[in-house]
This record gives sequence, structure tokens and C-alpha cells, in this order.
Amino acid sequence: MIPLIGYANELAARPGESLGFKVSSVHTTSYDVQLVRIISADPNPDGPGIIHEEVDAVCNGSYPSRFQDYALGSYAVVPLNHAAEHQRLTFAVMVCPFLLDRDRQTLLAIGDPATGTRLELSLDRDGPALVLTRERQTDRICIKTQPRLRHWYRFTATVDFMTGNAKLMFVDARETANVKTVFGRLSSSQPLKLSDMSRITIAAWNGDVAPENLFNGRLEAPRVFSNMEAWDDPFSETLVGRCLAAWDFSDGIDTDKITDIGPNGLHGTLINMPTRGATSTGWRGREMCWRHAPQDYAAIHFHEDDCYDCGWEDDFVFEIPPDLKSGNYAMRLHCGEDTDFVPFFVAAPLGHPRASICVVIPTYTYVMYGNNGRYDYGPAIEQRMKEWGAYPYNPERQSQFSQSSYNLHPDGSGISLCSWRRPLINLRSGYLTLLAPRCGSGLRHYQADSHLWSWLESKGLDFDVVTDHQLERDGPDALKPYQTVLTCTHPEYHTERSLDAFQGYTDHGGNLCYLGGNGFYWRIAVSDTIPGIAEIRRNEGGIRTWATQPGEYYNALDGQYGGLWRRNGRPPQILTGVGFSAQGTFNGSYYRRTQDSYRDDLAWMFEGIDDDTLGDEGLSGSGAAGYELDRYDPLLGSPETAIIVAKSEAHASTYVVAPEEMLTHVSTTTGDPPADLIRSDIVYFNTPSGGAVFSVGSITFCGSLPCNNYDNGISRLLENVVRHFSKL
Repeated sequence: MIPLIGYANELAARPGESLGFKVSSVHTTSYDVQLVRIISADPNPDGPGIIHEEVDAVCNGSYPSRFQDYALGSYAVVPLNHAAEHQRLTFAVMVCPFLLDRDRQTLLAIGDPATGTRLELSLDRDGPALVLTRERQTDRICIKTQPRLRHWYRFTATVDFMTGNAKLMFVDARETANVKTVFGRLSSSQPLKLSDMSRITIAAWNGDVAPENLFNGRLEAPRVFSNMEAWDDPFSETLVGRCLAAWDFSDGIDTDKITDIGPNGLHGTLINMPTRGATSTGWRGREMCWRHAPQDYAAIHFHEDDCYDCGWEDDFVFEIPPDLKSGNYAMRLHCGEDTDFVPFFVAAPLGHPRASICVVIPTYTYVMYGNNGRYDYGPAIEQRMKEWGAYPYNPERQSQFSQSSYNLHPDGSGISLCSWRRPLINLRSGYLTLLAPRCGSGLRHYQADSHLWSWLESKGLDFDVVTDHQLERDGPDALKPYQTVLTCTHPEYHTERSLDAFQGYTDHGGNLCYLGGNGFYWRIAVSDTIPGIAEIRRNEGGIRTWATQPGEYYNALDGQYGGLWRRNGRPPQILTGVGFSAQGTFNGSYYRRTQDSYRDDLAWMFEGIDDDTLGDEGLSGSGAAGYELDRYDPLLGSPETAIIVAKSEAHASTYVVAPEEMLTHVSTTTGDPPADLIRSDIVYFNTPSGGAVFSVGSITFCGSLPCNNYDNGISRLLENVVRHFSKL
């Protein structure tokens, strides 16, 4: 456990709005809070270093330490809310296991936390089991045959509490003739008595402390019968009216509620948001959208490491003062030898900018990469962290708040839901992402974006910030007042509304500087019904660490088709003039100016730049053109009036063309040789509405800005563009 850590209920606010800060501290003494403005988050001693500016705030001071815990894992809870006794209970549920090497995984349980009594249908290490716990005694019967992974079965179990007779069955859902059954006795001679504190749980047992025996896999149609056996066909619709409870997971797929279609209305709540919109036993590929055939998507995929809302209490609340400068902030927590930085962003009042320049903070991308555990983390980067005094924790070692959409659940399925209502360890000043030859500082996202923030500070260019989350809420109005809008290094993930905000800005005459690579790439979903979480479905193509299962390409949160924006008819080329084309290891190259860049009407852009090449050094990848590269492509919407002013060259042999660009192993969508698509294009174009767009098409571009004390060709080029756009 990290000894001192916290998070805010939201990632951003405006003056007059409040943020609640939730802190967990194992210390016995109070911790100190200091508001700081983040100017540079790069701990590399060869760069500007970490630069924080302390800010006076009413919340500064000492607060008592307290430990706040959190338990991972998704499941459902159904309160029964009345005392009852049962002479017989029958459980039935469709089961598709994704992980078998656990001692016990609860499928369905009914019990009373007050007395410790419970009946539990589970999948144990040696097979399906029925377990009765009462008066500190546990009895169990088991079918000692393991089901196949990722295969559907019908599990049924019944117990007569008056005689103790019990039986358990599981059968292949598609080969119903292959039935496995076991009969046994459970020590019992009296009804199962439950108080009004009793509950039914699905995919785990949850008493009053923390969930136990979490299930990894998919469940469909769990049913409970009282005082009847319902053995022959427990899933028959004719029996629904006689169930104690029968949950239909195809109802409310876009919510965190489960619906009981039986007579008692025993509806439940999902804890820690498992994955919905998952194909169930009825899916045969006839329909691909759960909205059109919800009965084919009547399954929920539960995971033992799902994480939604930690639910910590506020330690203190900070109301954003009316005069607080828009920018990038953190609450610095300090106790003994431990320090944490809880990040947040402050936008200007809506419609009342404080500057002519606005930097859009890619908070959706931060969330989707939040707590990203990397395969290459190890002793070498830990040594560098110590040498540089970097942030000392990493989600590959500290995974108690789950990981990112680039990681896998323990059962091998991809993490598709990511929350910002939890500590995001990699969203800390001084955090190092990677260590590799020529990787420079080894920064991504928040810390790499601070190269841009510190550059703006060094050039005396005042700027406001707005986050993706605020674009979702406020739309194009969030950007409308600004002369110039800048992206950060990797604005990869967007909802429809956040993308619309950018497009609306340029369509109405705004000036946009796209200063990253692989931007506006994946479509994600958010929901007012389940706030604080974002969803990704990695469909069809794209660079990805896992692939969405066939038939599950539509988001559960909004019911829309997921995957690449390119697959949704909105390639990034339409907005920025360039789009993702190639990726390689974290080492960059340089740009060479094109003949068009020497046109008289572009002289302003290259004023003070004499060299033909730009960006052959940098704190990110040692070069301005690196890691993920975007190129011009009129077939995907790049304006034909766009001017390519520079192209990257001499990339390492580790660079490959993005899969969506390839038709076969040698042919591409454009007809060009694959090697010709491995490049970054810097483009400029005027928009019909009187604005302009400048795009650099590289993740590592901003890493070159601080070199030579912010005095270099890349720095001069961007300064010329920003001052021209902003009329400064």
C-alpha cells in the first residue's frame, strides 16, 4: 500500500466550483497540504527539472491522517430487506468461466452477514461446488470436473434444508445431453433462516467487510427458487412467475442496475462496474448491436480487479477562488518522508477567458492510460527514479487501484472501463514511464505535456487550460473565446462531444495547433448515468494491446459503435490534416523542410530559422519526430489546400506501419510502399471560415521545445505560429 495518496472527485473545475480531495494516510501524525501550480513535471536533470509554484489557498494546512481502504472486484448485491425462512432453495445460472485457478469463485449466494449463514454456488479449483455455511460449520458437495475456459454451461443446484439432501448439476449449454450431476448431503435439519439484513450476491460473496471469492467470467440469467425444486428446466420462461428472483441482464445494459423480472422485484446494484453489452448464450452473429437484440447480450463479464469509485470520504474541499489563474495544479500532500501530488486543472470562467491562448488538457487520454502497468518496468528504471528523485511508485508494482485500458484483467480479457474516481499513480509530477536507449526523459502524457506548459511560461505566453471533460460538458463554447487552441502531445481518446468541440472551433474560424501524434484516434463513451468512468471498445483495427471480442463492438455506456474514429467516418485528417500512420520504439528523428516551406507567404512561419532540418534533439525520444507519427492523406480527409512544410526522415528500423493502413503484408490502403508511410508531416492550412490549422504529427515534438534553454528550431517554429495565430 502506498502510505500517502489521494485523488479528487473530478479532474477539473472552474472558479466558483468545488473539488473534494480524498486522502488515505497510514501515518499517525497529521499530513500537510500545499496548493502548487505545475510548471514542469520532468525530473530529468538535463532539462528544466521539476518546477512547482506554491500558491496561497484557504485549504493549505494540516489535516489528520486516516487510512481509507478500497477493495477491487465487481459483483452484484441484492438486498432482501425482510426476514424469511426457506425449507428448500434452488440456484440456476449460465456460466462462462474465464479463469479457473482460484480456490473458490462465487457464482450465486444467499446469506445473512449478521449470523454468518449462507448458501453458495461456486466454481472451485476442482470443479463446481455447493457450499452451506451455518453456525460456523461448512459443508460442501462438488463435481470434480473442471469446465472449459470461455465456454458456456448451465449450473443448477438445490438443497432441502429439512433433510440435508442436495444435488448439483452442470451441463454444456450447447450440448445438453452431456450432463454431470452429483448428489450429496449437507448437515441440516431446519429451515434456512435469514434476517432483514440478508442479501443475495452474484459473482462474489460480500459480507460487511470486503468481497470474497470474486468470479472471473460471464454470467447470464441467475435465478433463485424458494420451496420448489425447478430442477428440470430452471431457465424456462414459464417459471419466472414462481421464482424468488430472476435477473435479466439484458435489461439496463447502459446502467449499473440489474433487473429482477420475477414477482418480487428484487432488483440489484452492480459494484465496481463489470463489463456489460457482452454476448451471451443466444448470440449467433445475427446482430452486432446490443440495442437491436438485447436478448443476445444478456451476460455480464465480472472481473476480480474491476475498479470504479473508491468511495473515499473528503478530507477537505477546495472551492476554486474567482481570481485563481487558469492552469495545471496539484495538492501537495506531505507527511514524514512521504509526498504525493493530487493533480487537477482549473479552467477560466466559461465565456470569460483570461488569455488568448488555450491549452486543451487530454484528460480522457490520461484516464484511459491511468495506472498503466508496462511490461518493461524493472530495476533499471527504478535506479533512474532514485537517481533523479522521481516519483517513487509505479502501477506495475502498486496495482491496488487496478490498471489501465492498455492492461489485461487476470482472466486475460482487456480492461475496457477506466475510472477517474481513484488514485491515478502515473498522473503525478516526476513520474517516469519508461527507460530505453535514446528515450530522453522517458516521459509520456502528463509529464511530457509539461514540456509544452513550461515552454509557454518561458516565452511569456499567457494561457488558459480546458480539459476534455469540460469539452464534453460545455461543447464548443469552451473553446469559442480563444484566438488559438493548442493540444498536448497525445490527445488520443475522444467522445463524440469532445471531438465535436474541436471541430466546431475550427469550423467557426478558430486557430488550432495540433502538437502531438496519434491524436483523435479512439472513440470512447461516458455516461451521466454512471459518472466517473469511460469505456473503450478496441474494434477491428488499430494499434492495440488487446482486441474486443466479436459482436461486442458497441459501447455499453452509450450504445454507439466504438473503435477508431476513422472507422466511425471521422478520420483525424478531417480536423488536423494528418492522421496516425506509423509507430516505433521511443526514439525520435528530425524533420526536413519541404520546398513549399520556402514560399514567400510562409516566411513568417520560419522567421529566424536558417537550417533545412529541425528537431534533431529532444527530451522525448531524442528527436522531435518520434514514437507515433501522423501523415497527410487527402483520401482520408486532409484538405487539398494543406501545405506540407516539413517531413520526418531517417526513422529507425523498429518503426512499422499502423495495421489499419495495411491490406496485406506488403500492400497498403494508399498503394504506396509501406516504408513511404513511415513519416510525420508538419502541415498548415487555412480553413474556409477564416481560421487556420498547424499540425506536427508526432508525439515527441514538444520534447524538443526545452532544448538549449528553449532556444532551438522547433521552439522558434512553434513560437512563430502561436504568435501569428494569436496576433501577439
